[in-house]
Amino acid sequence: MFLNLDELPRLFGKSWLWSAKRPNLAWFKRDDYFGNPEQSLKTSIEELVLQKTGQLPAGPICLLTNMRYFGYCFNPVSFYYCFKTDGKTLQAIVADITNTPWKERHAYVLDCTKETSINKLQRFNFSKEFHVSPFMPMDIEYDWRFSTPTDQLNVHMRNLRGGSKMFDATMALERKPINSLNLAWVLLAYPFMTLKVIFAIHWQALWLWLKKVPFISHPQKISADHH
Repeated sequence: MFLNLDELPRLFGKSWLWSAKRPNLAWFKRDDYFGNPEQSLKTSIEELVLQKTGQLPAGPICLLTNMRYFGYCFNPVSFYYCFKTDGKTLQAIVADITNTPWKERHAYVLDCTKETSINKLQRFNFSKEFHVSPFMPMDIEYDWRFSTPTDQLNVHMRNLRGGSKMFDATMALERKPINSLNLAWVLLAYPFMTLKVIFAIHWQALWLWLKKVPFISHPQKISADHH
């Protein structure tokens, strides 16, 4: 779902199966997202971007996320697109990442005013700061590229180690309007999307383990074992 945070209070009035205020088949639960659940999500993101970049987001903030469906929420990453006042130019992107199985959270704030654009994609190169996969070391450089959301949305992520590519993933999405018909279609077409994502990640982990890919413990556990 690609959601304008300013529209959340009224967005899901289009379907009685969706809600932002109470449990439902599809539920935008504030506790599932970044920051103090007693504070609005937009305010939490605005304060984070201000802290990291020195600039308060001036325009709307849109969230790309996998919501809570049928009581389950599993969100490896949510992206917050912070726009300038024109509502079209990106000011910052926040990648809010949770890891499996530790259920920790870390947010990367990407300043769009400082990065170059290549083939209409915002490109960011930076070092890994947060342990995500037990099959991926910490000495990784990230190469992430984002399109400005329009009718199409693209994200391309590469992990590099010593100049060699270790991981490459692309997400390409096409925008559809949020209306009662499309909201019903999502629940019918993808009724167990969250469980599917959980299964796919654990299946991939099993496949890597069977291939004898080295298992890398959490850095905090490694540090504790050496004390």
